[in-house]
Amino acid sequence: MRVPEESTISVLVPARQARPSRGFVTMRPTARMPRCICYAGLVQYTLPERAVADAARALSSFREVRALVADAVQQRRCRIERLADELAEGPVRGSARLRRALAEVNGGIRSGAEGDFADLIRRCGLPAPMFNARLYAGRSFIAVADAWWPEAGVAAEVDSRAWHLSPEDWEWTMQRHARMSAHGIVVLHFSPSRIRGDSAGVAADIKAALAVGQRRPRLAVRALPADDRPTAVRRGGAGPGRT
Repeated sequence: MRVPEESTISVLVPARQARPSRGFVTMRPTARMPRCICYAGLVQYTLPERAVADAARALSSFREVRALVADAVQQRRCRIERLADELAEGPVRGSARLRRALAEVNGGIRSGAEGDFADLIRRCGLPAPMFNARLYAGRSFIAVADAWWPEAGVAAEVDSRAWHLSPEDWEWTMQRHARMSAHGIVVLHFSPSRIRGDSAGVAADIKAALAVGQRRPRLAVRALPADDRPTAVRRGGAGPGRT
């Protein structure tokens, strides 16, 4: 998962046994030691949801928190419900960014770039889409669209290079585009750099596509909300995860 580079390792210790931090080790006293732990030799680790929640509280940038939480869910590292439990059971201090990021991810955001795209949509006053909607024609699965406007039959894809560096990932993206287009879906592709640097142009492209789509009969495409349940299908959403 993508997190800022750190020169220290955080170690949880019971609050009553607090010790000073030394060298590359940062001691973090807690009254809520993890109930479940993982082992790697003599080293003990918290489960991903606790690690993500603790790391999110320590980050100072909302974009970093959003990227971390979205990565954890998109890569199936942990469930949204588990992160919500950690939010509810953990300290209130420093949790505002985590709460906001979790709300976005619960609404379908699955990457930091998609979060930036959602910000652009709100800022430009565009209709809110479904994020990471699962599209079906009857019972046949079509694809997972990063953003989906059902009334217009328009899908937007956030094509981050992080998910398209290999030829097979690019081929998979093209196959998804072809499947959606075959069902009459208008598919728009935006890079994260354009979303950040050309918001007016991106908004204009979306408005034009929505106008065209709304002038035709509604497509016979069924959409289900984003899903974070474990699955054997690795592809079909934003792309394979990074570690």
